[in-house]
Formats: sequence, structure tokens, C-alpha cells
Amino acid sequence: MPDTPLNATKSGYQLCVRLTPAAKSLAMRELNLKSAMSSFLANKLQKLLMLSSHRWLLLSKLVHLAPHLGLSPNFRSHLCNDHPDKLKVVDTSYGRALELVNWDPELAIPLKSPPVDCGLIVDRPLKFKQLKLRKGLNLKRRHREILMKFNEVPDVCPYNTPLEDFAKSSIEAEKRACGVLREMLGMMVEKRTLIDHLTHFRKEFGLPNKLRAMIVRHPELFYVSLKGMRDSVFLVEGFDDKGVLLEKDESLVIRDQLMALVAEGKRIRREKRNARIYGAIDGDHDSNDNIEVEDANYDDGDYDGFENLFDSEDSDLDYDFLGDYSESSMLYANGGHAEFWTGDFPFASNSDDNRDSEPW
Repeated sequence: MPDTPLNATKSGYQLCVRLTPAAKSLAMRELNLKSAMSSFLANKLQKLLMLSSHRWLLLSKLVHLAPHLGLSPNFRSHLCNDHPDKLKVVDTSYGRALELVNWDPELAIPLKSPPVDCGLIVDRPLKFKQLKLRKGLNLKRRHREILMKFNEVPDVCPYNTPLEDFAKSSIEAEKRACGVLREMLGMMVEKRTLIDHLTHFRKEFGLPNKLRAMIVRHPELFYVSLKGMRDSVFLVEGFDDKGVLLEKDESLVIRDQLMALVAEGKRIRREKRNARIYGAIDGDHDSNDNIEVEDANYDDGDYDGFENLFDSEDSDLDYDFLGDYSESSMLYANGGHAEFWTGDFPFASNSDDNRDSEPW
């Protein structure tokens, strides 16, 4: 007998939804992971505040970056309450903001420059300057010369060097801006974010007004994806030559397993549906007319009995259940994969090993 749902208010029959044991184990695993990563996430926000010029950032802007940083929706209350020695919420003339409490010199260490492998047999200085770019990227000669000159400039620490130390349009200022972007993208869970999100922080981090143009100007550091309605920027050094993330966050592994669990559930329902249809065809050839009508209704999507859930006199909404599913074999006709609904999650932690990763 299942437990009574918390929202059950009527004594009669109620249609309720609950997580399967496998999904529940994943949800608990994600919750425990976020609790264990509380200090790690607080360090992320602390580094982000150390990059800013005024050592505080508006919460209305931070919420856009929160999912990319791996923060929970209630990070404003939980992280600040759990780490008062690092962060605090203050009121400003622009709204509520997150302010830095303590400067940590151990966190003010920028990412190392990406290693450049020129494929030399003898370790000696090159006679001619070379620029190492990812495969398939061709640049004009003038652009290459600019990037080689840019690489000759000494690295600028974005934590300890304010923007006022350089001229606005100098190559040193661009070196610092690229360093800030590398630090921000390095904190992201997927080593990427939307360019629109970064433009909100131009003043706070001393980024140029033509931010997208600067990002496109440095293909050796950043990759801009034009897929979707808004452009995304990727940190090149965070991916291999095939576009696969080098260091995958544990939260990404859990998310991939949850998506695989949802896809597996759809597949089981589809196989059971096809088993019922084709089993009826093989058992009774005289009811082909009824089966054709039933099959036509099934083709509109995964029929699971919920299509009429929203058809009521009190609802003025028009729901359209559509699907695009192909015919497949009857592997689940007798419930042979019932272990899918048990607590033992069938996917390994490295579930992305057998998945074909698409390149950028």
C-alpha cells in the first residue's frame, strides 16, 4: 500500500504522481551532492565577487548566472547563512546585492595559460613565430599577427589588477578582459554561458562595450556557438578536439542519468503500446477495423491513460498531445524490464561513455 501523498485532502479517489524508486534515488543523490558542495559553491561566489570592481554584485543579475554556476534557486539565503565569513546580502541604491566579506588570497590565483604543443622534436626556441589553433580554424594573416602579438604580452592577473591601470583600448586591457572571461567560464558547470548574460556584467568586471566582438577576435581562447536564438560562448581549453567536456561536473552526470531515465520510461511505454496493438492483430484478425482506429489514436503519442485528464468543464485550456515515435520491436510485452522501476539505478556513473557526443 503506497504512502498517502502530502497534498491528499479528499477521502475519495485522487490521481497522484510520485517518483519511481530509481528517480527518487537520483533526486536524493543530487540533494546530498549540493549539501556537500556548499563550501565549493561559496568559493565560486567569493571568486566572482573578487573579480568585480566594487566587490559586490546585484542579485538580480546573479540569478541569470546561477544555473550555469551550479547554484540552487535558494542560494541567496542558504549560502549566505552558511558562510557569513565570505558573503553577505546588502541593500544598495540599485537593489539588493551580494557583497564580499573576506578576501582570500588563495582563491585569487588565475587559471594557467593553456599549454601550446607545437609538435617539436628538439626543445629549442622557434625560428619563426607560430600560433596554435584548433583544427579546422583558418584565419587571415593579419588576424594571426594580431593574436601572436597578443600572446607576447605578459599575463595580467584579473584579481589584483584593476581596469584603471591600463588605457581603455590598450592590448593590456584586452588581456585583462580575456583573463576575466576565462575565470568566469572556468567557474561554469559546462564551461559555457550565454553572451547576453556576460553583457550584464560589463561595468562590474571592466569588460569592453563590444564584448562579443572581443570574444570572436580570440578563437584560440573562446568558441562562439550560433545555435539557438542567442549566442553561447565556450571556453576552448575546457574541451577536447571532439568537443567533449574534459572535466565533467558530478551534477552533470546526475542530470544525464535522469534524462536517460526519462527516455527509458518513454521507451518502455512505447514498447508496451506496440505489444498491445500487434498482439491484438495477431490474436484476432476479424477486428482489424477497430484496431486501425485504435492505432491511429496511439500514433498521436504515448498513450498512457492521461489524455483525458485535462478534459473537464472547469478547464478552458486546449491541450494537444503530439508525439513523434517510430515503430519498434516487442521487447517489453511481458514486462521483462520491470527492474527499471526498482531502486537499483541501471545506469553507471559514467553513463556518457557509450553516448555519442556531438562536437561544437
